[in-house]
Amino acid sequence: MSRNITRIQSPPKLDHKKCVAAYVRVSTGKDAMLHSLSAQISYYNALIQSHSNWLFIGVYADEAKSGTKDARPDFQRLITDCKAGKIDMVITKSISRFARNTVTLLQTVRDLKSLGVDVFFEEQKIHTMSAEGELMLTILASYAQEESLSVSENMKWRIRKNYEEGKPWSSTMLGYRITDGQYVIVPEEAEVVKRIYNDYLSGMGLEAIAKRLNTEGITTRWGYPWQHSCVRTVLQNYTYTGNLLLQKTFRENHMTKRKCINHGEQPMYLAEQAHEAIIPSEIYDAVQRRLKKQSESYGIKNTTNRYPFSGKLICANCGKKYRRKITRGEVFWICSTFNSHGKAFCRSKQIPEDTLIAVTEEVVGSLDALDSKITAIRVENNNTLVFCLADGTETVKRWQTRSRTDSWTKEMRDTARQRNLERRHCDA
Repeated sequence: MSRNITRIQSPPKLDHKKCVAAYVRVSTGKDAMLHSLSAQISYYNALIQSHSNWLFIGVYADEAKSGTKDARPDFQRLITDCKAGKIDMVITKSISRFARNTVTLLQTVRDLKSLGVDVFFEEQKIHTMSAEGELMLTILASYAQEESLSVSENMKWRIRKNYEEGKPWSSTMLGYRITDGQYVIVPEEAEVVKRIYNDYLSGMGLEAIAKRLNTEGITTRWGYPWQHSCVRTVLQNYTYTGNLLLQKTFRENHMTKRKCINHGEQPMYLAEQAHEAIIPSEIYDAVQRRLKKQSESYGIKNTTNRYPFSGKLICANCGKKYRRKITRGEVFWICSTFNSHGKAFCRSKQIPEDTLIAVTEEVVGSLDALDSKITAIRVENNNTLVFCLADGTETVKRWQTRSRTDSWTKEMRDTARQRNLERRHCDA
């Protein structure tokens, strides 16, 4: 029996273009470096588009971010897009531009390699998908990390040398400028400093002082409106007494660069009568006593402690951060702009802390994981919280506004009941 066999022609292969992106970074915000960043973006844009078999995906760029840190927004966005299958190859100038942390570098490269994403380092001419790529990367990244350590140690030595000589390091405070290595008073700013101290000792609170300064159009050193935290910073600045207490903080190491309060881990340096004082020592001491007394009355043992949500909550209306506030025994988180200037400047809504904790635990399971899993919480209108997760994704949650009755404490109810009794007695 004969059979008819028909040959089926394979469909023509479609040309698959390689999806290519570039990553660039400059480690300082100086104008020259930012110009360099712009030039790098233009260079990679032209380079990728000059290859007919490459598809230009984009240039991911971070400004003024250290290569030893993972918290680089566009770097994280690049990794997310690679995981989503949008990118086949990443081009970057050198290993040190990609990361100076050996662990971060190798872990990232291996993760991308498992996804089939190649990283090409132009300066070293290394493709990570090649057989010898990882060996070379391990060696070269170690050199880059040692270079970062060397730069960090040199900077620390220079700062410590200035400390030993009693030279000021920061020139960012209101009332002074550094001239020839010494603090020199700026008269008009010094008057604002004196006024803040006098107002506080006369009984005004931090918020009241900030509001009065803003109402009169007086700004901070950098031209921003005053917040209660800015007023507190001025009131706690020992430098206004004419003395310098140096190295109150230090960096944990050259990798994390986390700022730590110096509790004796590093030497401190006291330079007495280092410059002209704006505030007499006795007035400064009186202010510290009142600050301490107020902190103790609110149950705050150490004003430098941060709450779990500090710095995390961002107002979607004005872009300012939320702060913790206690009203009649109830704890809320409130937008700084709304708290200082009112609804006319920002129509955000305050969030009860217990509600905030409950919603957050739905997302991360426990507040202990807040720092590791959440980079920010965007507070939007209609009781909406957008949790920005460390892996680049977002989770949206809604919270329920409590009724006024539910928000009353026992003390508030007792007070209201007493007032009603007094009103009825008067009517009678």
